[in-house]
Amino acid sequence: MNIAFEHPYFLALLLLLPCFFQCKRESLKLYFLKTELLPKFQLKIDLLAPILFTLLVVAAAAPFTYSSIQLDSRKGRDLVLALDASGSMEETLTDNKNKFDVVKSIAKSFFHKRYDDNVGVVVFGSFAYIAAPLTYDTKALDFLIDYLEPSIAGNNTAIGDGLYQGIQALMRDSAKKKVLILITDGHHNSGSVSPKEAVEVAKKKGIKIYTVGLGEADKNLLTKIANESGGKFFYAKNEQDLQGIFDELDTLEPSPIRSGRYEDKHYLFLYPLYLSLLIVGWMVVRRIR
Repeated sequence: MNIAFEHPYFLALLLLLPCFFQCKRESLKLYFLKTELLPKFQLKIDLLAPILFTLLVVAAAAPFTYSSIQLDSRKGRDLVLALDASGSMEETLTDNKNKFDVVKSIAKSFFHKRYDDNVGVVVFGSFAYIAAPLTYDTKALDFLIDYLEPSIAGNNTAIGDGLYQGIQALMRDSAKKKVLILITDGHHNSGSVSPKEAVEVAKKKGIKIYTVGLGEADKNLLTKIANESGGKFFYAKNEQDLQGIFDELDTLEPSPIRSGRYEDKHYLFLYPLYLSLLIVGWMVVRRIR
């Protein structure tokens, strides 16, 4: 059996307990300049007041017992990152780091904040494929992301295929909220699916698309994709910009915070409350007498 408090911040009031003793002694200085010379038994300190105060504070903090904590199985959103892996992503973005490695590093950090979200990765170049299916296992996702390299899917930029494969990855699960984040530094010039066709499918499936442009990205196309799907377009010139974009995405699409519930919960605040009422009643009777 475990004990906890519903409102533990009330316990901070117990820091005032010394005042019941020290403040009384200090008030005697109105009559005696050297209170330290007085024997303590002459102060006749009434212990009922601090005891009553303690009981009321404990009651306000609402103590309770519980046997265990059961984590909620509440589900977040499905989120897929569609990452451009064309040859141009090997170009330097900042501090001698290429675009692809910077995106991978920031994406991994972003995924680790998603708590109850189901996350996956799609890679596209001349063609597109699902590199990491939706998963809650961020460690396995890190391993798969580290394996990816520029040109792994060819040197062209099939944005439509990247979007379509991202949609397919999202449709493999049943979360109510589905989000696709597409990152590219180029123009659509390959693949069997046009960006327009992919966006139409995303709209029918209720999938929101956020687009992030790097370098020579087609800003007009990326803006249109984001706007038509209810998302937003971002552009990053360097690593700091990209980190800021992912921070904003984290606020735009917040992940549910995992919570829990107590099993066999029983409140105890009535016991100190009843005891304090008895003390008050006894003090009233004593004063009357």
